[in-house]
Amino acid sequence: MVTLTIDNRPVTVPEGTTILEAARSARLDIPTLCYLKDINEIGACRICTVEVEGQPRLVPACDNVVSQGMVVHTNSPRVREARRVNLRLLLSQHDTKCTKCTRSGNCKLQQLTNDYNLLGNHYIKDLRPVEQDFSTPVVRFENRCVRCMRCIQVCDKIQGMHIWDLMGTGTRTTIGVSGARTLADSDCTFCGQCMTHCPVGGLQERDDTGRVLEALADPEITTVVQVAPAVRVAWAESWGLGAKYATAGRIVSALKHMGFDYVFDTNFTADLTIMEEGSEFVQRFTHRGKYRWPMFTSCCPGWVSFLKSQYPSYADCLSTPKSPQQMFGAVAKSYFAEKMGIDPHKMFVVSIMPCSAKKAESERPEMNDACGDPDVDVVLTTREMCRLFRSDCIRPSSLKSEEFD
Repeated sequence: MVTLTIDNRPVTVPEGTTILEAARSARLDIPTLCYLKDINEIGACRICTVEVEGQPRLVPACDNVVSQGMVVHTNSPRVREARRVNLRLLLSQHDTKCTKCTRSGNCKLQQLTNDYNLLGNHYIKDLRPVEQDFSTPVVRFENRCVRCMRCIQVCDKIQGMHIWDLMGTGTRTTIGVSGARTLADSDCTFCGQCMTHCPVGGLQERDDTGRVLEALADPEITTVVQVAPAVRVAWAESWGLGAKYATAGRIVSALKHMGFDYVFDTNFTADLTIMEEGSEFVQRFTHRGKYRWPMFTSCCPGWVSFLKSQYPSYADCLSTPKSPQQMFGAVAKSYFAEKMGIDPHKMFVVSIMPCSAKKAESERPEMNDACGDPDVDVVLTTREMCRLFRSDCIRPSSLKSEEFD
């Protein structure tokens, strides 16, 4: 164990502990931007700099370990000014039009800028004229990136896909797709982990809410929406809802209020998928000589894409039934459309899913087999659904629960 002093408070921690973790163990807060425990501890942003007595320079707390007798100041005048300078430098290459960023109100850089009272303009803007590519479910905004490298580290160390990499040098340093490829040409599974771990709005899911609003406004279009089970929990965070109000019935009520003609539960086609997978397993098991083993099954298109791109020799082991999302789209535009007397070409099927990989799945050409059009026309994430509700001035807590169709 090592004993040191942080802000005049004695702290004892195991040897090898970083200054940042030592401070947190004593409930002393040191601000961070790029830090992710055990994933990104590289001191890239320098927001966590602290003053150590006896050392001529400030040091980043996230990648410097403690020593016996060390005296640390986490918020001295010198430290505060250094953080303000670092933030100003980041803001000089950052598009600060926060009102058009989906992370506004939930952005680490925005929070730090407010905390350190950095109002007005500081350094000359150095933004780059880069066009955004909206052809894939994941969209990167060059002028929002803070080069924290969280996306690189998560993709490398956790997902193992190595999609993102550093490009350029000096002030031209940026993040791009490795191998000088486009995201569409890469092996990206569109799992969304890079977006989840981006502290700003540098990476976000493509917003498809406009297409949904157009369909809802067209009187000749029958709008059908399915809601995945995970959404029923995740949406509560956006609204700060407790268990009493964060019910599936209130999601149904809100979607009906927006104008959807039919609201269905994805659990129905999850049961269909399970039955198809069960039948396929029996077929494979009773004719074992004709098939490769083991049999893999997953309703996650990100995992399926991972297997096909990284372990193609196991592709024959994949179960062949569609995921519940695509199963629903196919059933809606065939059996349901025929039952209700609806022209499937005038039916607009929306999925509300917890993951951007579902957007990629719905756009695959083999998913256009129910009537020739895409089985699922648009996939919205939980965040997009919540933005739709807010744009329609819907307050979920004031709604009454309704049943799925």
